[in-house]
Amino acid sequence: MHKQARSLLLSDVPKQIKMNFSLKDKEHIEAHGLSIEKVEQQIERFQKGFASSCVVRAAKAGDGIERFSSQELESCCQAFEQNKDKYVLAKFVPASGAASRMFKDLYDYVEGDKSIEDCPKVAELIDNIDKFAFASVLDDKLKASGESLSACLSDKKYKQIVNTILQADGLDYGQSPKALILFHNYGSQVRTAIEEHLVEAADFCVNQDKHIHLHFTISPQHFDKVQSLFNEVLPRYEATFGLKYDIQLSTQKSSTDTIAVNLDNTPARDHEGRLIFRPSGHGALIENLQETFGDIVWVKNIDNVEKDALKTGDCKYKKALCGFLLTIKQKIDAILKAIESKDFSESLKQRIKDLCENTLSLKLRCESEFENTETYFEYVYSLLYRPVRVCSMVKNEGQPGGGPFWVGESNPRLQIVEKSQIDLSNEQYNKVFHSSTHFNPVDIVCSLTDHNGKKFDLNDFVDENAGFISEKTQQSAKIKIQERPGLWNGAMADWLTFFVETPIEYFNPVKTVNDLLKSAHRPLEQGV
Repeated sequence: MHKQARSLLLSDVPKQIKMNFSLKDKEHIEAHGLSIEKVEQQIERFQKGFASSCVVRAAKAGDGIERFSSQELESCCQAFEQNKDKYVLAKFVPASGAASRMFKDLYDYVEGDKSIEDCPKVAELIDNIDKFAFASVLDDKLKASGESLSACLSDKKYKQIVNTILQADGLDYGQSPKALILFHNYGSQVRTAIEEHLVEAADFCVNQDKHIHLHFTISPQHFDKVQSLFNEVLPRYEATFGLKYDIQLSTQKSSTDTIAVNLDNTPARDHEGRLIFRPSGHGALIENLQETFGDIVWVKNIDNVEKDALKTGDCKYKKALCGFLLTIKQKIDAILKAIESKDFSESLKQRIKDLCENTLSLKLRCESEFENTETYFEYVYSLLYRPVRVCSMVKNEGQPGGGPFWVGESNPRLQIVEKSQIDLSNEQYNKVFHSSTHFNPVDIVCSLTDHNGKKFDLNDFVDENAGFISEKTQQSAKIKIQERPGLWNGAMADWLTFFVETPIEYFNPVKTVNDLLKSAHRPLEQGV
Protein backbone atom coordinates (compact mmCIF):
# COMPACT_ATOMS: atom_id res chain seq x y z
CA MET A 1 0.00 0.00 0.00
CA HIS A 2 2.62 2.52 1.05
CA LYS A 3 4.99 1.78 -1.86
CA GLN A 4 2.26 2.40 -4.42
CA ALA A 5 1.30 5.67 -2.77
CA ARG A 6 4.95 6.72 -2.40
CA SER A 7 5.57 6.29 -6.13
CA LEU A 8 3.83 9.63 -6.65
CA LEU A 9 6.36 11.31 -4.37
CA LEU A 10 9.68 9.85 -5.47
CA SER A 11 11.95 11.56 -7.99
CA ASP A 12 11.74 10.41 -11.59
CA VAL A 13 14.33 7.82 -12.59
CA PRO A 14 16.51 9.00 -15.49
CA LYS A 15 15.49 7.63 -18.87
CA GLN A 16 17.61 4.63 -19.79
CA ILE A 17 19.94 4.74 -22.80
CA LYS A 18 21.88 1.97 -24.53
CA MET A 19 25.67 1.78 -24.83
CA ASN A 20 27.76 -0.59 -26.93
CA PHE A 21 29.85 -2.28 -24.27
CA SER A 22 32.22 -5.09 -25.18
CA LEU A 23 32.19 -8.50 -23.49
CA LYS A 24 35.20 -7.44 -21.38
CA ASP A 25 33.37 -4.25 -20.41
CA LYS A 26 30.37 -6.28 -19.29
CA GLU A 27 32.57 -8.60 -17.23
CA HIS A 28 34.26 -5.59 -15.62
CA ILE A 29 30.89 -4.00 -14.83
CA GLU A 30 29.52 -7.19 -13.31
CA ALA A 31 32.71 -7.71 -11.28
CA HIS A 32 31.94 -4.35 -9.65
CA GLY A 33 28.50 -5.64 -8.67
CA LEU A 34 26.86 -3.29 -11.18
CA SER A 35 24.53 -3.96 -14.10
CA ILE A 36 24.66 -2.65 -17.65
CA GLU A 37 21.35 -0.89 -17.01
CA LYS A 38 22.71 0.86 -13.92
CA VAL A 39 25.80 2.09 -15.76
CA GLU A 40 23.66 3.35 -18.62
CA GLN A 41 21.55 5.29 -16.12
CA GLN A 42 24.73 6.83 -14.69
CA ILE A 43 25.86 7.94 -18.15
CA GLU A 44 22.41 9.40 -18.80
CA ARG A 45 22.81 11.36 -15.56
CA PHE A 46 26.10 12.82 -16.82
CA GLN A 47 24.25 14.03 -19.90
CA LYS A 48 21.29 15.50 -18.04
CA GLY A 49 23.09 16.69 -14.91
CA PHE A 50 21.52 17.13 -11.48
CA ALA A 51 18.87 19.68 -10.64
CA SER A 52 19.79 22.25 -8.00
CA SER A 53 17.86 22.28 -4.75
CA CYS A 54 14.83 24.54 -4.55
CA VAL A 55 15.62 26.21 -1.23
CA VAL A 56 12.58 28.25 -0.18
CA ARG A 57 14.02 29.65 3.02
CA ALA A 58 16.65 28.85 5.61
CA ALA A 59 15.47 26.92 8.65
CA LYS A 60 15.98 28.97 11.80
CA ALA A 61 15.19 28.73 15.50
CA GLY A 62 11.39 28.75 15.74
CA ASP A 63 11.01 27.97 12.05
CA GLY A 64 12.27 24.45 11.54
CA ILE A 65 14.90 24.35 14.28
CA GLU A 66 13.85 23.37 17.80
CA ARG A 67 15.58 25.08 20.67
CA PHE A 68 15.20 23.16 23.94
CA SER A 69 14.59 25.01 27.17
CA SER A 70 16.31 23.49 30.22
CA GLN A 71 12.98 21.88 31.14
CA GLU A 72 12.49 20.46 27.65
CA LEU A 73 16.04 19.13 27.67
CA GLU A 74 15.36 17.25 30.91
CA SER A 75 12.00 16.01 29.65
CA CYS A 76 13.56 14.59 26.47
CA CYS A 77 16.29 12.89 28.51
CA GLN A 78 13.60 11.30 30.67
CA ALA A 79 11.76 10.10 27.55
CA PHE A 80 15.01 8.49 26.42
CA GLU A 81 15.56 6.70 29.72
CA GLN A 82 11.95 5.50 29.87
CA ASN A 83 11.83 4.13 26.31
CA LYS A 84 15.35 3.12 25.27
CA ASP A 85 15.05 -0.49 26.41
CA LYS A 86 12.27 -1.07 23.86
CA TYR A 87 14.80 -0.71 21.05
CA VAL A 88 18.23 -1.93 20.00
CA LEU A 89 20.64 1.00 20.21
CA ALA A 90 23.69 1.40 17.97
CA LYS A 91 26.19 3.96 16.75
CA PHE A 92 27.37 4.41 13.14
CA VAL A 93 30.70 6.15 12.51
CA PRO A 94 31.92 6.99 8.97
CA ALA A 95 35.66 6.41 9.48
CA SER A 96 36.97 5.54 6.03
CA GLY A 97 38.72 8.83 5.40
CA ALA A 98 42.52 8.97 5.31
CA ALA A 99 44.29 11.56 7.45
CA SER A 100 46.38 12.88 4.54
CA ARG A 101 44.41 16.16 4.34
CA MET A 102 44.91 16.57 8.06
CA PHE A 103 48.65 16.88 7.40
CA LYS A 104 48.58 18.91 4.17
CA ASP A 105 50.63 21.79 5.65
CA LEU A 106 53.27 19.32 6.80
CA TYR A 107 53.55 17.79 3.33
CA ASP A 108 53.85 21.25 1.78
CA TYR A 109 56.76 21.93 4.12
CA VAL A 110 58.80 18.74 3.63
CA GLU A 111 58.16 18.45 -0.11
CA GLY A 112 58.88 22.10 -0.92
CA ASP A 113 61.75 24.54 -0.51
CA LYS A 114 60.07 26.61 2.19
CA SER A 115 61.71 27.35 5.51
CA ILE A 116 59.93 26.87 8.82
CA GLU A 117 59.42 30.66 8.94
CA ASP A 118 57.44 30.44 5.69
CA CYS A 119 55.14 27.76 7.14
CA PRO A 120 53.34 29.23 10.17
CA LYS A 121 51.14 26.16 10.69
CA VAL A 122 54.19 23.91 10.81
CA ALA A 123 55.96 26.36 13.11
CA GLU A 124 52.93 26.23 15.43
CA LEU A 125 53.11 22.45 15.47
CA ILE A 126 56.84 22.44 16.24
CA ASP A 127 56.45 25.06 19.00
CA ASN A 128 53.75 22.94 20.64
CA ILE A 129 54.92 19.45 19.75
CA ASP A 130 54.97 18.30 23.38
CA LYS A 131 51.24 19.09 23.66
CA PHE A 132 50.21 16.48 21.07
CA ALA A 133 49.07 13.07 22.29
CA PHE A 134 51.48 11.41 19.85
CA ALA A 135 54.58 13.26 21.20
CA SER A 136 55.79 10.30 23.27
CA VAL A 137 55.54 7.73 20.47
CA LEU A 138 57.14 10.27 18.12
CA ASP A 139 60.06 10.52 20.54
CA ASP A 140 60.32 6.70 20.62
CA LYS A 141 60.47 6.56 16.82
CA LEU A 142 63.20 9.20 16.72
CA LYS A 143 65.20 7.39 19.41
CA ALA A 144 64.97 4.19 17.34
CA SER A 145 66.82 6.05 14.58
CA GLY A 146 69.50 7.38 16.94
CA GLU A 147 67.86 10.75 17.58
CA SER A 148 65.36 12.11 20.09
CA LEU A 149 62.63 14.71 19.96
CA SER A 150 64.48 17.07 22.28
CA ALA A 151 67.71 16.72 20.27
CA CYS A 152 65.93 17.39 16.97
CA LEU A 153 64.30 20.48 18.45
CA SER A 154 67.60 21.70 19.81
CA ASP A 155 69.38 21.11 16.50
CA LYS A 156 66.44 22.56 14.52
CA LYS A 157 65.97 19.32 12.61
CA TYR A 158 62.36 20.20 11.97
CA LYS A 159 62.03 18.33 8.70
CA GLN A 160 63.21 15.15 10.40
CA ILE A 161 60.49 15.57 13.02
CA VAL A 162 57.83 16.18 10.39
CA ASN A 163 59.00 13.29 8.21
CA THR A 164 58.90 10.96 11.20
CA ILE A 165 55.27 11.96 11.78
CA LEU A 166 54.33 11.34 8.14
CA GLN A 167 56.46 8.50 6.80
CA ALA A 168 55.92 4.74 6.98
CA ASP A 169 59.11 4.16 8.98
CA GLY A 170 57.86 6.65 11.57
CA LEU A 171 54.30 7.12 12.79
CA ASP A 172 52.97 6.71 9.22
CA TYR A 173 50.26 9.28 9.94
CA GLY A 174 50.33 10.53 6.36
CA GLN A 175 48.81 7.25 5.17
CA SER A 176 46.82 6.30 8.26
CA PRO A 177 43.09 6.78 8.74
CA LYS A 178 41.98 9.48 11.17
CA ALA A 179 40.55 6.67 13.26
CA LEU A 180 44.07 5.57 14.28
CA ILE A 181 45.61 8.98 15.02
CA LEU A 182 46.38 9.57 18.69
CA PHE A 183 44.06 12.47 19.57
CA HIS A 184 44.05 12.85 23.36
CA ASN A 185 46.47 12.54 26.27
CA TYR A 186 45.13 11.63 29.71
CA GLY A 187 48.49 11.37 31.42
CA SER A 188 48.57 7.63 32.05
CA GLN A 189 46.74 6.90 28.81
CA VAL A 190 46.52 8.21 25.27
CA ARG A 191 43.55 7.56 23.01
CA THR A 192 43.02 7.40 19.28
CA ALA A 193 39.94 8.96 17.69
CA ILE A 194 38.30 5.56 17.40
CA GLU A 195 38.84 4.86 21.10
CA GLU A 196 37.09 8.11 22.00
CA HIS A 197 34.00 6.78 20.21
CA LEU A 198 34.18 3.64 22.33
CA VAL A 199 34.24 5.73 25.50
CA GLU A 200 31.50 8.09 24.33
CA ALA A 201 29.18 5.23 23.37
CA ALA A 202 29.47 3.79 26.88
CA ASP A 203 27.51 6.79 28.17
CA PHE A 204 24.35 6.64 26.00
CA CYS A 205 24.45 3.65 23.64
CA VAL A 206 24.25 0.78 26.14
CA ASN A 207 21.59 -1.85 25.54
CA GLN A 208 19.63 -3.72 28.17
CA ASP A 209 21.98 -6.71 27.84
CA LYS A 210 24.99 -4.43 28.51
CA HIS A 211 26.11 -4.68 24.89
CA ILE A 212 27.19 -1.69 22.77
CA HIS A 213 26.75 -2.00 19.01
CA LEU A 214 29.19 0.10 16.99
CA HIS A 215 29.55 0.17 13.21
CA PHE A 216 32.63 1.77 11.64
CA THR A 217 33.10 2.19 7.89
CA ILE A 218 36.76 1.60 7.03
CA SER A 219 38.81 1.77 3.83
CA PRO A 220 40.01 -1.69 2.70
CA GLN A 221 43.68 -0.74 3.06
CA HIS A 222 43.15 0.21 6.71
CA PHE A 223 40.94 -2.70 7.71
CA ASP A 224 43.64 -4.90 9.27
CA LYS A 225 45.17 -2.04 11.28
CA VAL A 226 41.81 -1.05 12.73
CA GLN A 227 40.97 -4.66 13.58
CA SER A 228 44.35 -5.02 15.26
CA LEU A 229 43.71 -1.95 17.42
CA PHE A 230 40.35 -3.34 18.52
CA ASN A 231 41.94 -6.66 19.42
CA GLU A 232 44.35 -4.71 21.63
CA VAL A 233 42.07 -2.22 23.37
CA LEU A 234 38.58 -3.75 23.60
CA PRO A 235 39.37 -6.00 26.61
CA ARG A 236 40.59 -2.96 28.55
CA TYR A 237 37.51 -0.83 27.80
CA GLU A 238 35.13 -3.73 28.43
CA ALA A 239 36.74 -4.25 31.83
CA THR A 240 36.65 -0.53 32.63
CA PHE A 241 32.94 -0.08 31.85
CA GLY A 242 31.67 -3.59 32.58
CA LEU A 243 30.22 -3.78 29.07
CA LYS A 244 30.56 -5.83 25.90
CA TYR A 245 31.39 -4.13 22.58
CA ASP A 246 29.93 -5.65 19.42
CA ILE A 247 31.91 -4.10 16.56
CA GLN A 248 30.89 -4.09 12.91
CA LEU A 249 33.51 -3.05 10.36
CA SER A 250 32.50 -2.49 6.75
CA THR A 251 33.92 -1.00 3.60
CA GLN A 252 32.16 1.06 0.96
CA LYS A 253 30.68 -1.39 -1.51
CA SER A 254 32.12 -1.49 -5.04
CA SER A 255 28.53 -1.89 -6.28
CA THR A 256 27.98 1.75 -5.31
CA ASP A 257 30.84 2.97 -7.55
CA THR A 258 29.97 5.12 -10.54
CA ILE A 259 31.50 5.10 -14.01
CA ALA A 260 33.72 8.02 -15.03
CA VAL A 261 33.27 9.70 -18.40
CA ASN A 262 35.25 11.93 -20.71
CA LEU A 263 34.22 15.54 -21.17
CA ASP A 264 31.97 14.46 -24.09
CA ASN A 265 30.18 12.00 -21.74
CA THR A 266 31.62 8.87 -23.37
CA PRO A 267 32.93 6.23 -20.93
CA ALA A 268 36.46 7.02 -19.74
CA ARG A 269 39.12 4.32 -19.92
CA ASP A 270 42.55 3.78 -18.37
CA HIS A 271 45.78 3.11 -20.28
CA GLU A 272 44.80 -0.57 -20.63
CA GLY A 273 41.45 0.33 -22.13
CA ARG A 274 39.48 -0.68 -19.06
CA LEU A 275 36.45 1.31 -17.92
CA ILE A 276 37.17 3.65 -15.02
CA PHE A 277 34.99 3.41 -11.93
CA ARG A 278 35.24 5.75 -8.96
CA PRO A 279 33.82 5.62 -5.42
CA SER A 280 30.58 7.59 -5.38
CA GLY A 281 31.10 9.60 -2.19
CA HIS A 282 29.77 9.19 1.33
CA GLY A 283 26.21 8.93 0.04
CA ALA A 284 27.08 5.32 -0.83
CA LEU A 285 27.30 4.63 2.91
CA ILE A 286 23.50 4.42 3.04
CA GLU A 287 24.15 0.77 2.10
CA ASN A 288 26.39 0.37 5.17
CA LEU A 289 23.91 2.15 7.42
CA GLN A 290 21.28 -0.31 6.18
CA GLU A 291 23.38 -3.16 7.58
CA THR A 292 23.89 -1.58 11.00
CA PHE A 293 22.59 -3.76 13.80
CA GLY A 294 20.15 -1.47 15.54
CA ASP A 295 16.69 0.08 15.59
CA ILE A 296 17.91 3.47 16.83
CA VAL A 297 21.27 4.56 15.45
CA TRP A 298 23.39 7.63 16.19
CA VAL A 299 25.55 8.88 13.30
CA LYS A 300 28.70 10.87 14.04
CA ASN A 301 31.93 11.51 12.11
CA ILE A 302 35.15 9.91 13.30
CA ASP A 303 37.00 13.18 13.93
CA ASN A 304 34.26 14.95 15.91
CA VAL A 305 35.26 13.92 19.42
CA GLU A 306 36.34 15.74 22.55
CA LYS A 307 38.15 15.06 25.81
CA ASP A 308 36.25 13.47 28.69
CA ALA A 309 35.64 16.85 30.35
CA LEU A 310 33.12 17.73 27.63
CA LYS A 311 31.54 14.32 27.15
CA THR A 312 28.93 14.57 29.90
CA GLY A 313 27.17 17.58 28.39
CA ASP A 314 27.55 16.29 24.84
CA CYS A 315 26.07 12.88 25.70
CA LYS A 316 23.18 14.53 27.54
CA TYR A 317 22.18 16.21 24.29
CA LYS A 318 22.52 12.89 22.45
CA LYS A 319 20.09 11.33 24.91
CA ALA A 320 17.74 14.31 24.56
CA LEU A 321 17.77 14.12 20.75
CA CYS A 322 16.91 10.44 20.98
CA GLY A 323 14.17 11.04 23.55
CA PHE A 324 12.70 13.67 21.23
CA LEU A 325 12.81 11.18 18.34
CA LEU A 326 11.24 8.32 20.34
CA THR A 327 8.34 10.54 21.46
CA ILE A 328 7.55 11.39 17.83
CA LYS A 329 8.15 7.85 16.56
CA GLN A 330 5.68 6.37 19.03
CA LYS A 331 2.96 8.75 17.82
CA ILE A 332 3.69 7.85 14.18
CA ASP A 333 3.77 4.12 14.93
CA ALA A 334 0.41 4.26 16.72
CA ILE A 335 -1.22 5.96 13.74
CA LEU A 336 0.28 3.51 11.23
CA LYS A 337 -0.99 0.57 13.28
CA ALA A 338 -4.45 2.14 13.47
CA ILE A 339 -4.52 2.59 9.69
CA GLU A 340 -3.47 -1.02 9.16
CA SER A 341 -6.33 -2.15 11.45
CA LYS A 342 -8.78 -0.06 9.32
CA ASP A 343 -9.62 2.21 12.25
CA PHE A 344 -10.79 5.11 10.10
CA SER A 345 -12.40 7.01 12.97
CA GLU A 346 -12.83 10.77 13.29
CA SER A 347 -10.57 10.75 16.35
CA LEU A 348 -7.81 9.14 14.26
CA LYS A 349 -8.26 11.80 11.59
CA GLN A 350 -7.81 14.48 14.24
CA ARG A 351 -4.67 12.79 15.60
CA ILE A 352 -3.27 12.68 12.07
CA LYS A 353 -4.06 16.34 11.52
CA ASP A 354 -2.41 17.36 14.79
CA LEU A 355 0.68 15.25 14.15
CA CYS A 356 1.19 16.29 10.53
CA GLU A 357 0.50 19.99 10.90
CA ASN A 358 1.82 20.70 14.41
CA THR A 359 4.71 18.26 14.72
CA LEU A 360 5.80 17.15 11.25
CA SER A 361 5.15 20.46 9.43
CA LEU A 362 3.43 18.54 6.63
CA LYS A 363 0.59 20.09 4.66
CA LEU A 364 -2.19 17.50 4.41
CA ARG A 365 -4.39 17.22 1.35
CA CYS A 366 -8.13 17.31 2.02
CA GLU A 367 -9.93 13.99 2.32
CA SER A 368 -12.47 15.20 -0.25
CA GLU A 369 -9.76 15.10 -2.93
CA PHE A 370 -9.66 11.31 -2.72
CA GLU A 371 -11.93 8.67 -4.18
CA ASN A 372 -12.84 7.24 -0.78
CA THR A 373 -11.78 7.14 2.84
CA GLU A 374 -9.49 4.15 2.36
CA THR A 375 -7.60 5.90 -0.45
CA TYR A 376 -7.15 8.93 1.80
CA PHE A 377 -5.62 6.77 4.53
CA GLU A 378 -3.32 5.12 2.00
CA TYR A 379 -2.08 8.62 1.22
CA VAL A 380 -1.55 9.38 4.92
CA TYR A 381 0.26 6.06 5.33
CA SER A 382 2.63 7.01 2.51
CA LEU A 383 3.46 10.29 4.26
CA LEU A 384 4.22 8.64 7.59
CA TYR A 385 5.81 5.33 6.59
CA ARG A 386 9.40 6.59 6.54
CA PRO A 387 12.56 6.50 8.64
CA VAL A 388 12.81 9.35 11.15
CA ARG A 389 15.91 11.37 12.00
CA VAL A 390 16.69 14.16 14.43
CA CYS A 391 19.70 16.23 13.39
CA SER A 392 21.83 18.40 15.63
CA MET A 393 22.29 21.94 14.34
CA VAL A 394 24.82 24.44 15.64
CA LYS A 395 25.08 28.16 15.04
CA ASN A 396 27.16 29.01 12.01
CA GLU A 397 30.34 30.77 13.04
CA GLY A 398 32.13 30.37 9.74
CA GLN A 399 32.55 26.58 9.70
CA PRO A 400 31.81 24.71 6.48
CA GLY A 401 29.00 22.19 6.44
CA GLY A 402 25.58 21.40 5.08
CA GLY A 403 22.88 23.78 6.23
CA PRO A 404 19.22 23.37 7.26
CA PHE A 405 16.68 24.62 4.72
CA TRP A 406 13.04 24.37 3.78
CA VAL A 407 13.09 22.75 0.33
CA GLY A 408 10.32 22.50 -2.30
CA GLU A 409 7.83 25.10 -3.46
CA SER A 410 4.43 23.43 -3.06
CA ASN A 411 4.95 21.63 0.25
CA PRO A 412 8.35 22.62 1.70
CA ARG A 413 10.13 20.02 3.82
CA LEU A 414 13.18 20.23 6.03
CA GLN A 415 16.42 19.13 4.37
CA ILE A 416 20.15 19.36 4.94
CA VAL A 417 21.54 20.97 1.80
CA GLU A 418 25.18 21.41 0.78
CA LYS A 419 26.41 24.58 -0.88
CA SER A 420 27.21 22.57 -4.03
CA GLN A 421 23.51 21.67 -4.36
CA ILE A 422 22.39 25.31 -4.59
CA ASP A 423 22.50 27.40 -7.76
CA LEU A 424 24.12 30.53 -6.32
CA SER A 425 23.78 32.31 -9.66
CA ASN A 426 20.05 32.41 -8.91
CA GLU A 427 19.55 35.63 -6.96
CA GLN A 428 16.76 34.24 -4.78
CA TYR A 429 18.61 31.01 -3.92
CA ASN A 430 21.77 32.99 -3.21
CA LYS A 431 19.89 35.21 -0.80
CA VAL A 432 18.35 32.21 0.97
CA PHE A 433 21.72 30.46 1.24
CA HIS A 434 23.43 33.48 2.80
CA SER A 435 20.59 33.98 5.27
CA SER A 436 21.29 30.59 6.86
CA THR A 437 22.16 30.80 10.57
CA HIS A 438 23.05 27.15 11.35
CA PHE A 439 24.87 24.17 9.91
CA ASN A 440 24.87 20.42 10.43
CA PRO A 441 27.82 19.02 12.42
CA VAL A 442 26.90 15.45 11.39
CA ASP A 443 25.47 14.45 14.73
CA ILE A 444 22.24 12.63 13.94
CA VAL A 445 20.01 10.05 15.61
CA CYS A 446 17.98 7.82 13.29
CA SER A 447 15.07 5.42 13.58
CA LEU A 448 15.65 2.64 11.04
CA THR A 449 12.71 0.35 11.84
CA ASP A 450 8.98 0.70 11.23
CA HIS A 451 6.01 0.32 13.60
CA ASN A 452 6.29 -3.48 13.39
CA GLY A 453 10.02 -3.52 14.12
CA LYS A 454 10.92 -4.27 10.50
CA LYS A 455 13.98 -2.55 9.04
CA PHE A 456 13.16 0.02 6.34
CA ASP A 457 14.77 -0.41 2.94
CA LEU A 458 16.70 2.85 3.09
CA ASN A 459 17.26 2.94 -0.67
CA ASP A 460 13.52 3.58 -1.05
CA PHE A 461 14.01 7.01 0.53
CA VAL A 462 16.97 8.35 -1.48
CA ASP A 463 16.54 11.34 -3.79
CA GLU A 464 18.63 10.26 -6.78
CA ASN A 465 18.45 13.82 -8.13
CA ALA A 466 20.54 15.22 -5.28
CA GLY A 467 24.01 14.12 -6.43
CA PHE A 468 26.62 16.18 -8.23
CA ILE A 469 29.19 16.00 -11.01
CA SER A 470 32.77 17.27 -10.86
CA GLU A 471 35.91 17.20 -12.98
CA LYS A 472 39.10 15.32 -12.07
CA THR A 473 42.42 14.61 -13.75
CA GLN A 474 43.19 10.98 -14.65
CA GLN A 475 46.55 10.28 -16.27
CA SER A 476 46.78 13.91 -17.43
CA ALA A 477 43.33 13.75 -19.02
CA LYS A 478 40.23 15.51 -17.76
CA ILE A 479 37.38 13.23 -16.77
CA LYS A 480 34.04 13.74 -15.07
CA ILE A 481 32.97 11.81 -12.00
CA GLN A 482 29.62 11.49 -10.33
CA GLU A 483 28.85 11.32 -6.64
CA ARG A 484 25.69 9.83 -5.24
CA PRO A 485 23.46 11.93 -3.00
CA GLY A 486 25.28 12.66 0.27
CA LEU A 487 24.50 10.42 3.24
CA TRP A 488 22.78 13.12 5.29
CA ASN A 489 21.63 15.12 2.23
CA GLY A 490 20.00 13.32 -0.68
CA ALA A 491 20.42 9.82 0.73
CA MET A 492 18.06 10.74 3.59
CA ALA A 493 15.96 13.22 1.61
CA ASP A 494 12.67 11.35 1.94
CA TRP A 495 13.01 10.74 5.68
CA LEU A 496 10.93 12.55 8.27
CA THR A 497 13.42 15.14 9.47
CA PHE A 498 13.74 17.30 12.59
CA PHE A 499 16.41 19.83 13.52
CA VAL A 500 17.44 20.68 17.08
CA GLU A 501 19.92 23.38 18.09
CA THR A 502 22.78 22.09 20.22
CA PRO A 503 25.68 24.02 21.81
CA ILE A 504 28.62 24.58 19.52
CA GLU A 505 31.09 23.59 22.26
CA TYR A 506 30.15 19.97 21.47
CA PHE A 507 31.29 20.33 17.86
CA ASN A 508 35.04 19.69 17.83
CA PRO A 509 36.15 18.27 14.47
CA VAL A 510 39.82 17.72 13.70
CA LYS A 511 40.33 18.83 10.12
CA THR A 512 44.03 19.71 10.49
CA VAL A 513 46.57 18.37 12.93
CA ASN A 514 46.77 21.75 14.68
CA ASP A 515 43.08 21.48 15.60
CA LEU A 516 44.33 19.09 18.28
CA LEU A 517 45.76 22.16 20.04
CA LYS A 518 42.27 23.56 20.65
CA SER A 519 40.85 23.47 24.16
CA ALA A 520 38.58 20.46 23.53
CA HIS A 521 41.65 18.35 22.68
CA ARG A 522 44.41 19.76 24.91
CA PRO A 523 46.55 17.65 27.23
CA LEU A 524 45.12 17.02 30.68
CA GLU A 525 46.87 19.84 32.52
CA GLN A 526 45.73 22.36 29.91
CA GLY A 527 42.27 20.98 29.19
CA VAL A 528 38.91 22.57 29.82
